[in-house]
This record gives sequence, structure tokens and C-alpha cells, in this order.
Amino acid sequence: MSPCTSGSPRRRKRIKKEKLPADFYIIRRMKEDDLFEVQAIERVSFPNPWQINTFRGEIHNHPISSPYVIVHRLDKRVIGHIILWHIQDEIQISNIAIHPDFRRMGIGESVLRQLLSQLKKGGVKFVSLEVRPSNVAAIKLYTKLDFEILGIRKNYYHNPPEHAIVMAKYLV
Repeated sequence: MSPCTSGSPRRRKRIKKEKLPADFYIIRRMKEDDLFEVQAIERVSFPNPWQINTFRGEIHNHPISSPYVIVHRLDKRVIGHIILWHIQDEIQISNIAIHPDFRRMGIGESVLRQLLSQLKKGGVKFVSLEVRPSNVAAIKLYTKLDFEILGIRKNYYHNPPEHAIVMAKYLV
């Protein structure tokens, strides 16, 4: 565990109120060597986690898939990941997760803001994603970033069964 995060909810709350240092993390393309850490984050983040071979497929699915890891700059440890699918001038966020030790620190928001800015500069016009209705924290974050609800995909998730909320943002 990083010296700047402890298991204490009080400590996490205090960190959240502080400004996240600009050099706290880096974002880079996912590599095969990252898969063990990515899978560990996936397992603690989702009830139906992606398998290592799914992530491996994303690494090799050029130019459609862009898998990234978020790496703690001091620890050199993978603390999150995000998978983007490029379809012409649109992006689908297919997977995003932050390790529980690093949640509620603004990392997810910071990463998404950075990527959305880069995507807009690159000519992307539309970004979409699906999210479980039970994932209230994610929905709040996406709403804060001006994503709007487009609709519902019935019976989208399994284990446990749940619909998906489709959210999107125009980058024009």
C-alpha cells in the first residue's frame, strides 16, 4: 500500500480533499506484463470480471482497441485501467476500474478528463459507455463529466443480472 493511502476511511477522506499532485500517476498503453495487476484490479472491481485472455485480446486488437493502464508514479504499480474502442470518429469506453486503495481520490475523474480532452483534439465527436444502475458512484462521475443518459439495454449484465444504462457525451 502506498504511503499516501491507508485503509483508513478517515485518511482517504482527507486525501480526497487535497489536490491530487499532477505527477501522481502516468497513463500508458497496457502491456502483457501488466495483465496480472490488471486482472487483480478487475476481480476486486466487478462481479463478472474480464478474463486475462480478454485483456490480452484488447492489447493485440489494433487499431480498434486502446487499452491503457494507470500507473502510480512512485510505486510503479498499476492502480487502474481503461479500455477504449475506436469506431471511426466515436469512442466506446468498454472498461474502466481503479484499485480500491486509490478510489475517492479523483484519479478516475482526472484520467477521464485528460483522455476526453485528448480525444476531442484528435477529432473524436462522440463517447459512449454502459454502466450498471447499481454503480451509483460511476453514474455520478459520468454525469459530472456531462455524460447524458441515452437509454437502457435490457438484461445486459449477468452475475448478477442487471440492465445497463447507456450514457454518452458529444465532444463538439
